[in-house]
Amino acid sequence: MVFSSLEFICLFLPAFLLFYYSLPKKRTAVLVTFSLVFYAYGEPVWVIVLLISGIADYFHGLIIQRHPRGWQKKAALYSSLIINLGILTAFKYSGFIAENVNMAFGTKFAPPGFSLPLGISFYTFQTLSYTIDVYRGTIQAQPSILVFLSYVSMFPQLVAGPIVRYADIEKDLIARVHTAEAFSAGITRFCAGLGKKVLLANSAGIAVETLLGENARLTVAGCWLGIAFFAFQIYFDFSGYSDMAIGLGKMIGFHFLENFKCPYASLSVADFWRRWHISLSTFFRDYIYIPLGGNKRRHALNLLIVWFLTGLWHGASWNFILWGLYYGLLLLIEKLLKKSLQRVPAFFRWLFTFIAVLVGWAIFYFTDLARLGEFFRVAFGGGPASSFVDESIFFTNIFLLAVLFIASMPLGASLASRMRAKAAILEPIANLALLAACFAMLVGQTYNPFLYFRF
Repeated sequence: MVFSSLEFICLFLPAFLLFYYSLPKKRTAVLVTFSLVFYAYGEPVWVIVLLISGIADYFHGLIIQRHPRGWQKKAALYSSLIINLGILTAFKYSGFIAENVNMAFGTKFAPPGFSLPLGISFYTFQTLSYTIDVYRGTIQAQPSILVFLSYVSMFPQLVAGPIVRYADIEKDLIARVHTAEAFSAGITRFCAGLGKKVLLANSAGIAVETLLGENARLTVAGCWLGIAFFAFQIYFDFSGYSDMAIGLGKMIGFHFLENFKCPYASLSVADFWRRWHISLSTFFRDYIYIPLGGNKRRHALNLLIVWFLTGLWHGASWNFILWGLYYGLLLLIEKLLKKSLQRVPAFFRWLFTFIAVLVGWAIFYFTDLARLGEFFRVAFGGGPASSFVDESIFFTNIFLLAVLFIASMPLGASLASRMRAKAAILEPIANLALLAACFAMLVGQTYNPFLYFRF
């Protein structure tokens, strides 16, 4: 089940809110129950993996807190790391490992036949951050297993983030405050995210498939136009999901941190990663980069390790590893040329960053390395300049491109904020109009999955 589906909007969400607000003394139990139902809707068997991860780290946290100076503290931390990373490796990377071992040594290990559990990369990192924070003493272990399971399984951000740390919502987990104003703001934020996903991301996705899909004939213009559409697709798809998660949280008294801050307005690659998928980049910074030594020792190596792992986190495929190392190298180059780059006019720094990000999205998009090589060969002049399909896609979607660009920039956020401030009384009408437009699109739409569900 996805947020941008008629089943979720018309059935699941109303039923959840009805039970949640009708049973004020059982709200945590209602949240856990509905979250498990939500997760089990597509793949009921993998609820077991989610529960194993959650229950294991609940007990790990208690052991660490009860033995602050004993050997049990370190043993519980190592146990948590082994269990969680072991589960993640088994489900996400075992096939990739078997495939590469077979290629390297001529063996015939059979890759596992099971599918990837939804959201496993997200909830694994969440439970790990909890155990590590208890170990560091920055938070207290949660004594209630039901409350802890509500943190682990919470459906608003369960399958595609943002990666919510226990410390950020600890107060909300224990004693949430529910207000009409927060509920109303949550509805507006949810509708905005739904509009991003259904009206913008899905529309851009159709152009991407036409220009870059398996059957597409690549041209120079088509490559750049297609990857530009993909850049907007993945941004509005993922930021739309994050907006819906934040909105759903507000409806039930939770305050999730922002996950995107107009990343395509960045003037450097480093700035881009301070604005894109903030919960992931800060996770790697706080739990891997700084413990490795940060920029105090072996800075270049630490940066490459972090970006290798960032790429690998996104998928068990060489293109994701290349994508991570590409950004690691870019960030190193930027740091070396920092003083020189600051003298470059802002527009050219923005243009360089945007083009660098587009190149990165090409590496991210093509999991087939042969197809990726063909893309770069054609994109940089090794193929026909354009085709009728490219021109048709461009001219029929020129208004959409303009909307995508403006909406991704601070100007778009500023315009939306001003409109809400000046016409607050019209906000419910605007929300209903946005819902109606999304419903009209969803009824006849066949393409609707969130891109980050596969990670």
